[in-house]
Amino acid sequence: MNNQLKDIFFQLLRIGLWGEGKLTQNSPITVDDWNTIRKYAANHTVEGIIYDSFTFLEEHQLPPQSLRLKWAVRMDQIERHNEKMNQVIAEQFSLFNNLGIRPILQKGQGVASYYRNPSHRISGDIDWCFEGRGYEMAIKYLKDNNINHQDSAGLNLDYDWKGIHIEHHKKTFDFRNPLRRKYLNKLLFEYKNRQETVLINDVPVQLLAPELQLLQVNVHILKHLITYGIGLRQFCDSARLYYCLSSRFDPMALEKIYRKTGILQWIHLLHCILVKQIGLPTASLPFSYPENLNADWMFEEVWYSGNFGINDERYKNGKDSKLFTMPDSPRRLWQNFRRYIKYAPQETIAFPLLHAYAKIVGKHQE
Repeated sequence: MNNQLKDIFFQLLRIGLWGEGKLTQNSPITVDDWNTIRKYAANHTVEGIIYDSFTFLEEHQLPPQSLRLKWAVRMDQIERHNEKMNQVIAEQFSLFNNLGIRPILQKGQGVASYYRNPSHRISGDIDWCFEGRGYEMAIKYLKDNNINHQDSAGLNLDYDWKGIHIEHHKKTFDFRNPLRRKYLNKLLFEYKNRQETVLINDVPVQLLAPELQLLQVNVHILKHLITYGIGLRQFCDSARLYYCLSSRFDPMALEKIYRKTGILQWIHLLHCILVKQIGLPTASLPFSYPENLNADWMFEEVWYSGNFGINDERYKNGKDSKLFTMPDSPRRLWQNFRRYIKYAPQETIAFPLLHAYAKIVGKHQE
């Protein structure tokens, strides 16, 4: 995608995400251009956000009718999937509560509720984390009811429920550094009384407190950047959270959390991208980032890697390895190690150490 078309792509993304603005262009958008835009939107799982920009475009700026029809069919699929996910979330949350289990909805549909059009955010699966002994109690329920599930190193498990993929997480946050565990548990205790709820199919489903929602979503982004990359959807998640929760979180407390978890310098990079590329108003940030900060290199990595680096064209002919799941894994992981060691040193160092340990003991490590 050339720079001119890339600029149009991000204009559409911002218009769809924030529900305002007009598209400016120097030349008409061709059919091939629109097909390229759609391809990149799919790779970054932001098809719904781009689609939401169409109502703000002039007639001559819209995609051809045939492409709009295909896009509308895709949106119908996304809406139906989200509706089914909401049914399962409401059902499982009520079920777990009746069993005395306290689940908390992570990411996904919980974050979608902060979007202008929640039904257009693409969600892959349903993620639950649990309070107290909830994780073990949920496992017992699955076993007692003969529900097939896969266990990953005792930290996560997954299964299908009425055609929807479900994941249970023993850890609330995606920090790999084990030295942070005590502090993170302390945060969960301190913010327990500030947990929020989202109404899903008339069921009030539990969410983390605003500060911890932001920590959870943002460290998830960092986790994948250190490995194979992540797409624009997760950056849109972070932007919408900051925008909608800006009056409900404590800026000083959030900065302290980022500092004590060792990711503050990387958070500055994230904030810079959210403002400059995603369009988040600076007033929604909890604190300012350095004026001369250069986050262009990270933005370029996000742009090329796409959703979890799966379709990164730079490595489509890369070498496969028995030890890794992605082509050219050693080179990619080393490059990202060098990129992020300066900004989140403890998390960057922890990943290869834990990965090596998992290989030695024969356990899967995400």
